[in-house]
Amino acid sequence: MKDLTRIQAQQEGQGFQFPGEFEITAMGNASADLKARVPQILEGIGLHVLHETVKHRHSREGNFLSVTVSFRCDTREHYDQAHAALRADPDIRYTL
Repeated sequence: MKDLTRIQAQQEGQGFQFPGEFEITAMGNASADLKARVPQILEGIGLHVLHETVKHRHSREGNFLSVTVSFRCDTREHYDQAHAALRADPDIRYTL
């Protein structure tokens, strides 16, 4: 299996460019007020959240909610920390 931490762009200018603005989606329990919690979690680790970009969508049955938000980060490590911090929340099941 390929070590994903060692993947590099094949050509200059491909892949993620840091610093930059990125979008992240967290999916979890609809009852957990994720619309407020996702931006709070990201700000809690020092990322600049673009609050005007926050959008959400309920699942068909209404049991789950996806929240998408854009944020600024300077390094790949900060980007990875964003995913890790959201996934550490017990009410968030997945991030994209």
